[in-house]
Amino acid sequence: MQAVIDSIEYGNLKDVEISFVLSNKESAYILERARAHNIKAIFLDPKGKTREEYDQEVDKLLQEHKINLVLLIGYMKLMSSQFVQKWLNKVMNIHPSLLPKYAGGMDKGVHETVLENGDKITGASLIFIDEGADTGPIILQKEVPVEEDETIDSLKEKVQKAEQNIIIKGIELFRDGKIKVEGNKVAILA
Repeated sequence: MQAVIDSIEYGNLKDVEISFVLSNKESAYILERARAHNIKAIFLDPKGKTREEYDQEVDKLLQEHKINLVLLIGYMKLMSSQFVQKWLNKVMNIHPSLLPKYAGGMDKGVHETVLENGDKITGASLIFIDEGADTGPIILQKEVPVEEDETIDSLKEKVQKAEQNIIIKGIELFRDGKIKVEGNKVAILA
């Protein structure tokens, strides 16, 4: 998220604003980061709610703030079918692999698997969510070479840089109306 904030503050991502940051974890650092940049930070407690009830509350917040695009960064929950259909092709998720490889994997676990499998290339994927785990239409991907002496932490750092690049590019493409989705395929328009 810091890359998005920086791009907006430095004027590199024009005509884009972050209306609010939401987390289902009260102590999430992303909420602190938002407050530090005078961005509205919202904790929405999921306790005692079904996934559908929680997503209805998220939907209400998105509508109240007139949101056009939702970015899932570090959000480790599947969204309800009703939410996915209502926000179809308006919710982007970042994933630390070249999907479909390692779909459903999370954070350092993905990097550990990459190293265990001896992969020479990994990377990041930006997708529109669907009802599955990392199975939605792929918007952008960026490859990252895996070096001989790579560690989980060094690989994570490299992949996060790739994630930052494609999140910014994805926001620009969405803002400019240059993403066309047909079925499970994304075309980038000239």
